[in-house]
Amino acid sequence: MITHADARGSLTEVFNPAWGFHESPMVYLYEFTIRPGKAKGWVAHQQQDDRIFLSRGSVKFVLYDDRPPSPTYKMINELVFTEQNRALITYPCGIYHALENIGTVDALLYNLPTRPYNHADPDKYRLPLNNDIIPYRFDVTGG
Repeated sequence: MITHADARGSLTEVFNPAWGFHESPMVYLYEFTIRPGKAKGWVAHQQQDDRIFLSRGSVKFVLYDDRPPSPTYKMINELVFTEQNRALITYPCGIYHALENIGTVDALLYNLPTRPYNHADPDKYRLPLNNDIIPYRFDVTGG
């Protein structure tokens, strides 16, 4: 993501359909934060993709593929993004994901999932940060 900055402030595009980033339209948007030294996850979805944009802070994105037919089945991916190196990334259905704030300020992120959140029947499957299924360990609290 390119950030345009001058003496007045900055501007960063978050989502533009012209990018061809994802075939599903934007139907829901929410903002969330992660405090320094904390992590959130593990979460997977069966009916939606998450599309996450990092706006502020430094965050480690950790992904675990739990889809048996996938060529990346059982693989871990770590990605680090900062407000100087922003990103819009997609977590497809069946990918467990966790986020760790590795910076010194609250991280600010936006999610543009492919389905609105259903409070009565949430499409969220959670595991503790450190568990016996995902071969990855966090040294932080939260979850």
